[in-house]
Amino acid sequence: MSITAQAATPASPPATGLTSAEVDQRRRDGLTNDVPERASRSVREIVRANIFTRINAILGVLFILVLATGSIIDGMFGLLIVANSAIGIFQEVRAKKTLDQLAIVGQAQPMVRREGKAQAVAPQEVVLDDIIELGPGDQIVVDGEVIEAELLEVDESLLTGEADPIDKSVGAPVMSGSFVVSGSGAYRATKVGKDAYAAKLADEASKFTLVNSELRNGINTILKVITYLLIPAGLLSIYNQLVSSGESWRPAVNGMVAALVPMVPEGLVLMTSIAFAVGVVRLGRRQCLVQELPAIEGLARVDVVCADKTGTLTENGMRLGEIRPVDGDSVGAALALNGESGSGAGGSQDLRQVLAALAANDPRPNASVLAIAEALPDNPGWRTSGVAPFSSAKKWSGFSFGEHGNWLLGAPDVLLDSNSDIASTAQEIGAQGLRVLLLASSDRPVDAADAPGAVTPAALVVLEQRIRPDAQDTLEYFASQHVATKVISGDNAVSVGAVASSLGLTGGAHAVDARQLPSDQGELADVLENETVFGRVRPDQKRAMVGALQSRGHTVAMTGDGVNDVLALKDADIGVAMGSGSPATRSVAQIVLLDNKFATLPYVVGEGRRVIGNIERVSNLFLTKTVYSVVLAFLVGIAGVGSQIFHYEAIGYPFLPRHVTIAAWFTIGIPAFILSLAPNNERARTGFVKRVMRLAIPSGLVIGIMTFISYLMSYQGPDATETQKVQAGTTALITLLIIAVWVLAIVARPWVWWKVLLVAGSVVGYLVLFALPFTREFFKLDPTNAAFTTWACILGAIGIVLVEVAWYISARLQGETPHLLPTSPGEKP
Repeated sequence: MSITAQAATPASPPATGLTSAEVDQRRRDGLTNDVPERASRSVREIVRANIFTRINAILGVLFILVLATGSIIDGMFGLLIVANSAIGIFQEVRAKKTLDQLAIVGQAQPMVRREGKAQAVAPQEVVLDDIIELGPGDQIVVDGEVIEAELLEVDESLLTGEADPIDKSVGAPVMSGSFVVSGSGAYRATKVGKDAYAAKLADEASKFTLVNSELRNGINTILKVITYLLIPAGLLSIYNQLVSSGESWRPAVNGMVAALVPMVPEGLVLMTSIAFAVGVVRLGRRQCLVQELPAIEGLARVDVVCADKTGTLTENGMRLGEIRPVDGDSVGAALALNGESGSGAGGSQDLRQVLAALAANDPRPNASVLAIAEALPDNPGWRTSGVAPFSSAKKWSGFSFGEHGNWLLGAPDVLLDSNSDIASTAQEIGAQGLRVLLLASSDRPVDAADAPGAVTPAALVVLEQRIRPDAQDTLEYFASQHVATKVISGDNAVSVGAVASSLGLTGGAHAVDARQLPSDQGELADVLENETVFGRVRPDQKRAMVGALQSRGHTVAMTGDGVNDVLALKDADIGVAMGSGSPATRSVAQIVLLDNKFATLPYVVGEGRRVIGNIERVSNLFLTKTVYSVVLAFLVGIAGVGSQIFHYEAIGYPFLPRHVTIAAWFTIGIPAFILSLAPNNERARTGFVKRVMRLAIPSGLVIGIMTFISYLMSYQGPDATETQKVQAGTTALITLLIIAVWVLAIVARPWVWWKVLLVAGSVVGYLVLFALPFTREFFKLDPTNAAFTTWACILGAIGIVLVEVAWYISARLQGETPHLLPTSPGEKP
């Protein structure tokens, strides 16, 4: 809980802030906090980035070469330039709009004092000299100087790396990007906009980017390798077509372009962008703000979720259940909130006044104080003479009320002797899943250096917590997906354990008190591997626990909503904040659940798995095409060079550009688009490049070699008639398509009905192209030579067997058991 001071009577009246006229003048003078609302690219930048790409440049040059030959039909691949750019622009603009709209909802709004009244404004509306009020959890949005301070402590670890909070008195500077840990106050804005230290967290948090993405880095690595292969393969193809083949320049250029176009994995980057963008939009519909795009990928890899209790497993709202006064004999009987009681009612009534005074003097009450204030609204009007704000480290807060005494409100197991009867009673109550606070008096002012001093217990304050109705289903989902859940809370360990047990979480019966945890990271990691529920965890311990889990190779997601969660959220692989949480938590989290529903997290994890798993699948298709194109180009090119050396008949490239275009239609293009958006619940793993290449390289080699053999068997020499050339190219194409469709079938595994239809649809599509006279004429296909077509099918069947063997061996090398069908009803391929 968090009790902060209401300012004692100041020596001079507090600053009333700027007037409306002064604010307008500063706006006209440009003295505003004119930082962009988001760091995302503008629409113009999106358009430019999607049009002027390296792949579009390569395809554009090849398209111009084909047009120069007069064969417009063979330039159909040029439509890829338009399609890639248009789809990429549409999806990224759509994702940008979704993120921008959600960012406005989740934006931290500072309380600015103008003309004596505090009002919430957007960070961009802050002007120079504005007076900005501060309370626990508030983020400091611009640089300034403190003008009011009541035990104000600021955490600057996000800027300096120093985790210890810093006391801020009047006149002390504060910097944007830091946040308030405890106390209250106000500061005057001295630097705004570009002159400020820069609110880097808010600026970078919502950027639509793929930076630090293992998937993106892997694809870039693959593209670099492909680029290096393209150079020799391209030069060899150019030499063979223009020099060795002996063909006229038009068919030679067409053959060269046909060889080079399929080497470019034009759809791989596009499909990756589409999958991420669609993921962002889907999550946005569930009121989930993805502030950093790699978070989708990161959550797909998560194997440990660290969840806070309050606000995550339980709802933020609480209700004051009862007040148990302490008399000289025992812990008194429960006192009903309507004041009806037997003997001792008068003393209990005094305690109710104390609680009412504590709640009324908190200008920024949290859920616990709000529950007390709601039940005890009658403020006795006592004046404060001392204040001790709550902090997560000491677990108590208090007010000194002069002649009415010094009063503390905090954790019983912190303020009391653990062997006392009252502490035992508090433990028993907490074991029922209730939250228990101790109301106690102190023999010295609460703001004394040696406070709290001698503590005299007065009453136990029992608060009822409501467990989120969707919490159990969420925990069961994570368990079914082999994602471990660790409950890490600052509350009493027994109380946290009771809540965890009620949700069916193992380990709740023996919750660990974090005060007993070892400080050594290795020993701490050992405890975390074996235990599930932890209570009385300090903010620095939460951070250490995240680090200890990461040291054992875990990918950790941390959820939280309070200021005490900030450090752990920042260090976790994925920080997830509740929309109702403090501005500081929302600013450091990669994902914000704006609807405050813990149950949204499984959808986020599922979306991440869908994106990553499907991109890996379609990558197999695109890279297989690149490999077999390079292999075929090398084989044809080497044969051409050999013809110059050994003086045998040279061969040209077997395909026209239109052939490689239709080859990609039903083996890659349409299936890849569908597969990239399909359900996929497999947890992402490291080693993306290695896994993809284990299938793509052998499959590409088989297709390239079998296609080359098929072409050699049907090639009639450079003097062959046009019909014979078309038949030879068709024969090679049939072999290629048979094996390529089977690679699609492998990538689609495990099979379900719609995937079977997808593969069958690809087969039907090609049968139609080969069967209809119009399409055969249009695409220059001639399968009428029965001998050649039979050989093409036989070589295709051999290729299927070889690819199947390669797939099986690849799966075994990865420690997997290959499956044609889903292995369990719960599997969602």
